[in-house]
Amino acid sequence: MIQTTLKRLTFEEYLTYNDGTDNKYELVDGELVLMPPAVFRHATIINLIYIAFYLEIQRLGLDWLVMPGTVGVKTTLNKSRIPYVSVIRGEEWRQNPPDAPAVLETAPLLVVEIVSEGSINTDYRRKRTEYAIREIPEYWIVDPINAKVSILLLDEGFYNVVEFIDNQKIVSQTFPELDLTVQQILSL
Repeated sequence: MIQTTLKRLTFEEYLTYNDGTDNKYELVDGELVLMPPAVFRHATIINLIYIAFYLEIQRLGLDWLVMPGTVGVKTTLNKSRIPYVSVIRGEEWRQNPPDAPAVLETAPLLVVEIVSEGSINTDYRRKRTEYAIREIPEYWIVDPINAKVSILLLDEGFYNVVEFIDNQKIVSQTFPELDLTVQQILSL
């Protein structure tokens, strides 16, 4: 991730920030952090997970939405992250004005981050802490570098972690009947 050197912004200023480009930024302690375009591997993983979640939501007839890297999540006072994939309750989504910035101030049901060389510490440590504070019940860390998927489940304010590799079926609290393996997610 590339950090910019602009003045510190409040969360409210972040919501209306526009630099005249199509760039996406996260807000980290009041500073804008440029989100680079996804690499092809990440784009493939995002698409696969998005489709798997979407089909499961449809199969179960749930009033949930799955969003692919387009919705931010306010994590603390002056922090907002943009997960690669988010699962959101429909009723919470509809409470937002249609023309308001797509940044949730409530906890999604599930978020997914994909590790890259430059995001290891952020995905495994910083976002883990921020997502726990925001009380996001389930956090997936897809790690193509180490060929694993970590499922973090919130328990009394902290995440318990279960790691999956190879052909292991991923066990999700949010989607208990999901039929997806690490190999399926990571194969291009």
